[in-house]
Amino acid sequence: MRKLNALLILCFALLFASTVQGQTNTGVNNASLNGNYAFNFNGISGNGTVSSAFAAVGRFTADGAGTLTNGQLDTNTVGGGGAAQSFTGTYSIGGDNRGVMTLNFSGSSAKLTFAMMANGNAQFIKFDASGGTGTIGSGTMEKADTTAYSTARITGDYAFGAAGFDNGNNRAAIEGRFTSNGTGTLSNPAGDLNAYGTDYPMTFTAANYTVSNTATGRGTMNFTFTFGGAPASLNFVFYVVNSGKLFVMESDPVTTATPLLNGAVVRQQIPAGGFTNASLNGNLVISLIGHSACGTVSGVPKAVAGLLTTNGSGALSLTYDENFCRAPNSVTGAAGTYSVASNGRAPIAIGGYSLVAYLVNANEIFLFVSDSNVLFGYGEPQAAVSFTNSTLKGTYAGYATNPVGFGVVVFSGEFAAEGATPTGNITGTEDISTSNGTVSGAAFKATYSVASSPTNGRGMMTVTSGSGGNAVIYMISPSKFVAVPLNDPNPAVWDFELSSVSASLTLSSLSLNPTSVTGGNSSTGTVTLSGPAPTGGAIVALSSNNTTAARVPPSVTVAAGATSATFTVSTSAVTASTTVTISAAYGGTTRSASLTVTPAAPPAPTLSSLSLNPTSVAGGMQSSTGTVTLSGPAPAGGAQVALSSSNTGAARVPSSVIIPAGATSATFTVNTSIVLISTSVRISASYGSNTLTANLTVSSLL
Repeated sequence: MRKLNALLILCFALLFASTVQGQTNTGVNNASLNGNYAFNFNGISGNGTVSSAFAAVGRFTADGAGTLTNGQLDTNTVGGGGAAQSFTGTYSIGGDNRGVMTLNFSGSSAKLTFAMMANGNAQFIKFDASGGTGTIGSGTMEKADTTAYSTARITGDYAFGAAGFDNGNNRAAIEGRFTSNGTGTLSNPAGDLNAYGTDYPMTFTAANYTVSNTATGRGTMNFTFTFGGAPASLNFVFYVVNSGKLFVMESDPVTTATPLLNGAVVRQQIPAGGFTNASLNGNLVISLIGHSACGTVSGVPKAVAGLLTTNGSGALSLTYDENFCRAPNSVTGAAGTYSVASNGRAPIAIGGYSLVAYLVNANEIFLFVSDSNVLFGYGEPQAAVSFTNSTLKGTYAGYATNPVGFGVVVFSGEFAAEGATPTGNITGTEDISTSNGTVSGAAFKATYSVASSPTNGRGMMTVTSGSGGNAVIYMISPSKFVAVPLNDPNPAVWDFELSSVSASLTLSSLSLNPTSVTGGNSSTGTVTLSGPAPTGGAIVALSSNNTTAARVPPSVTVAAGATSATFTVSTSAVTASTTVTISAAYGGTTRSASLTVTPAAPPAPTLSSLSLNPTSVAGGMQSSTGTVTLSGPAPAGGAQVALSSSNTGAARVPSSVIIPAGATSATFTVNTSIVLISTSVRISASYGSNTLTANLTVSSLL
């Protein structure tokens, strides 16, 4: 059986490869990887007949010239991992944006291959397993914001999702949400745990976090809860990507009670009043991975991708394709229902299946299926375009995501799609890793066809290199698509994201209007290209260096033929004036603009008192002094308080008195006349909508 498995793995490694070109990176594009990065890795380790889950999270600094410094990572697996391990390293990126990287630890090293994306992030695989021994796996490296390396910057609402295995290779997943107060306490937590096929709502008794290392962005998090009546506690280590995203990995010893879970925490964008069914309204592309028994063989991977269409009122339909047990299955338009709670939890029913989702944003979800497959993944909004072959055009970085079996073939590479109609060609070069060895620089060739009716982004890919094979694709946008291989006995979901664009088309400007707003108000951003956007549009990546104060969508699309597009910058209330850098990236060019978020102006002062001293005077012989007082400092230019007397024959006041800017009071003189009998005069003062009165007695001299 082991020889047969080894043969199958080798065959599917060759599925991609027709000729091996070799990893001849010259380092000409080393500058593409530059700055601080956080990373997350999911894998499987094996040593012949035994395999188990392996995970890692960490960070490093790339100098743009091939050297890594300030590296730190945490690992976990059955039998124990390592905490806060320091490393250095080297890397080299070739002309096709494929890279190799070596991480050097005390007494050991690890080799990775990776593919750069247009936004400066990278997809990577581990590249050193051989002879049925080692670790196969994949992950992403994402640019990190070092200003978010503090407990105080992790504040607001967040959704989370993670999946993995226990020490018996039983699959589990967790997802939910919480609110962070910026001081270490997580309030309003909610979650669901799929423990080996049974969904348990989590009842939290405590939840907390801390960023313990402000130099590396490393922190810890704890969930204490009950599920199914049993108490539980899960401890996680995380590395900060930015204030809106954390890479998290469970740090507990891997047992049946504490499975090794690995995933992410992402800022939750809750609308005013909370989420509703209307928060799911449109198309979402979902991709899920799980595993189950195939006949007498346990732990066989299952990969699913599809299009979830919601109507905003609780009804949905699902079109999907799956590969499991070498039996591809395609379903079109399965009807179902959903119900979204205000905190984002959304149970879903489709046929005989139950699913649970937690919303990250409108049409963006963490998702798992409540069965023994423990299918877990993500759903993201599909761009509102009519997808055709010409939409899938450009150079894409691609990799095999989240392998759940030691027999999965993982790869990373760069691929070019020509956009021809009705059938296009995809060619590329990739690096492949299997449990039995690696293949460097494999040539990839395939044809593809995106359905023109319906224009829902579903298509087919036929691999013509190596031993061939088919895959179904679902387009998320012109810059991103996912695929499920249909012939692979150990499938994974393949992810492809824009790697590069035409050198002649760049981002020429980013502007904000207005450039200063009061917290809680919004600004409009405009991105402008150097020329018309290509067929399918140009997706410009957006980011904010302070998502607590100002937030932008992940991207904005410049429509085909257009040169600019606008987006909204949403802000929150601040206690002090805060400058936020908004960045946009496209075509290898990044533009930035500053937005000043100011505290709300204090409420306008009101007239709080009017007094007279003395309150009784001899008419014509004495005057009184009036004092008007505001509830706060007078604004710039001062505050003009209108004055009047009910009997100007007995007592007179000026028409107004001005309280100087910054002052809270002013005085005025009440002049009197001789009266025959004692007279009570009402003095009035008015400012804004408030009028106050005081009585002055003018006495007769007789």
